[in-house]
Amino acid sequence: MGRSHCPHCGHVLSWQDLIPIFSFIFLGGKCRYCQKPISWQYPLVEIATGLLFLLISNSQFLIPNFRILNLLYYLVISCFLIVIFVYDLKHYIIPDQVIYPAIVIAFLYNIYQFTINPEQILPELYGAGNQQPTINNFLSAFGAAVFFLTIVLISREKWMGIGDVKLAFLMGLFLSWPNILVALFLAFLIGAIIGLILIGLGKKTLKSEIPFGPFLVTGTFLAMFFGQKILDWYLNLFLI
Repeated sequence: MGRSHCPHCGHVLSWQDLIPIFSFIFLGGKCRYCQKPISWQYPLVEIATGLLFLLISNSQFLIPNFRILNLLYYLVISCFLIVIFVYDLKHYIIPDQVIYPAIVIAFLYNIYQFTINPEQILPELYGAGNQQPTINNFLSAFGAAVFFLTIVLISREKWMGIGDVKLAFLMGLFLSWPNILVALFLAFLIGAIIGLILIGLGKKTLKSEIPFGPFLVTGTFLAMFFGQKILDWYLNLFLI
């Protein structure tokens, strides 16, 4: 992909042009070299990424058995998800050079969890019933991927693409059960709402293509932070 450059004049950007948020402000929202306007996409993504990193760090630091590796893992996978969100939104495709490394990292991280926490394989044997078995991550990944693959095959890729299958697999590895269920539910719900709004505004029609990756990523982040609370709220509706 090469070094960062201006999309208008093609000039390679120097380090002072790439400082998140501050470069956009100091340059007045224009390219230093051709004076063409810089898309608001860049500062908005930078702000969202910063806030997301802050939320992830805060949630991890509150965990009693905090580990720096866990924090790094969540931050790295979040970076991949942000790239997928933006790229799919703009180009209607989830690039393999982004999704595959993310899957490999998530897969290796779960394998690592197996090696350092054998009690997560057979929690009842080690008396660690309060821990979520890591095996759930793999089952969730395959289950989500098969579900999306079924939709792809039935629709002949008219409703979803293979990229969504790969993203669902990553989501399962990252979230595990039952958060993967919450993430998928929220993705479909938000996608339906946004789709109806776009149709109502005349921006899209029922036959228009809408990238589903951004909704899957949004559902992933919501489930990561609020998955258990959403699930508890939903279950409590049937207990009242």
